[in-house]
Amino acid sequence: MSSPVIPVILCGGSGTRLWPESRKNLPKQFLNLVGDKTLFQQTLERAQSISSQKIVILTNEAMRFLVADELARANIEADVILEPEARDTAAAIAIAALKVSQLASDAVAAIMPSDHYIAPQDVFVEDMARAVSAAHQGSITIFGIVPNAPSTAYGYIATGDDLPDVSGLKRVVAFNEKPDAQKAALYITEGALWNSGLFVARADVLLDAFQMHAPQILQSARTAFEKASSDKDALKLDTASFSLIEKRPFDIAVMEQALNAAVLPARFTWSDIGAFDALWDVSGKDASGNAVTGDVVLEGVSNSIIRSSRGLVAVLGLDNVAVIATDDAVLVAPKKQLQNVRQLVAKLDAQERSEVTDPAITRRPWGSFETKALSDGYRVKRISVKPGGRLSLQKHAHRAEHWVIVKGTARVTIDDQVQDLQRYQSVYIPLGAVHRLENFGEETMELIEVQCGDYLGEDDIVRLEDVYGRGAEPPARKQGSR
Repeated sequence: MSSPVIPVILCGGSGTRLWPESRKNLPKQFLNLVGDKTLFQQTLERAQSISSQKIVILTNEAMRFLVADELARANIEADVILEPEARDTAAAIAIAALKVSQLASDAVAAIMPSDHYIAPQDVFVEDMARAVSAAHQGSITIFGIVPNAPSTAYGYIATGDDLPDVSGLKRVVAFNEKPDAQKAALYITEGALWNSGLFVARADVLLDAFQMHAPQILQSARTAFEKASSDKDALKLDTASFSLIEKRPFDIAVMEQALNAAVLPARFTWSDIGAFDALWDVSGKDASGNAVTGDVVLEGVSNSIIRSSRGLVAVLGLDNVAVIATDDAVLVAPKKQLQNVRQLVAKLDAQERSEVTDPAITRRPWGSFETKALSDGYRVKRISVKPGGRLSLQKHAHRAEHWVIVKGTARVTIDDQVQDLQRYQSVYIPLGAVHRLENFGEETMELIEVQCGDYLGEDDIVRLEDVYGRGAEPPARKQGSR
């Protein structure tokens, strides 16, 4: 029997070049950017298309509930491993190799990022089968993408001689970081491939490569894995051990030194959708070359990407631009400047703007909330609570709240009193009162919350009890009106 193939999904990153749609607390893998499913859900489908084995997911504490929500929507169970902090791909792949080896020492790990676009699925499955064959022969294989232009947005893989046993497999000569335009053009003339970040190898081969080329990374990763503790529906790596792992990409830490490193040119279409120009590339377009999403009206516009998630956007007489409108922010830029959005985001981050970190609709393990109005002394939110959802038992030091149920049924605790509220009923929560909201019904419950007080930040929450095991909220940032 051949070795089992275990899909591994790496779920990190912030997607800052896709701001304002992608935010720190809702990065691009959790967005519907192409099609009617999130990039994460599409990755889950790809993982299931290559193996019936349980999927392994590496993510962090900040994304654990987003991952759990995506898994629940897809009705998929997975082994979720929580990284205490970001330590780059070498650390993540070392942990993945240890986990996969624990499941089956000769199992093949198919390691894929959670935020990429790949099509069509059947070609991906065929190419993955070729990479798995190479893994059975002892290779560590990365998929290379044949460039269609000298892009400065991707890293490049310099390729060497053909390798036997698998058609198209080539030796890796070097990994080159994102180049300037002149070097990118040179790399293409030399036959270099874009670095996709998709790796395939047997777990034992990966561990041997780490032991030979990055033993310190492997040692700390092994200790963090062995000292990991169960935390509800996830495995939490040991913080002290994990923090000792050197921050290095797997390409540099292992692949450049490994004699069995190989690259397989992919036949599928691939994009990391790193910026809106890349999203334009993979999106459907109208006769004028425009990729349009949402309530958009155009006149004399060409070769542009226009997206509106809330409200009408009208654009007149422009070419090669991006107009991205969300509920709380608008980005307008020439397409050729879209790779530089992260500089703009860095400026907003320095101003501690909440629009950098928080999306207009903030997801929580119990549901979501959206700020509808914000001014001095008051804030209006629309709150949705999933069936069975239960907010923490909490109190506030600076605000009182008034809740009006507009859909479903709510169970409300205020100090030592518990009451059930139906649609259009309301309740007042005084300043400092211990309270809780839960949905015991079978449909999503929605309410309008009006907060009044001298401070309305999300960090004015003292959690006394929480079924999701959350701690305190981070300090609030500056907020615009919504």
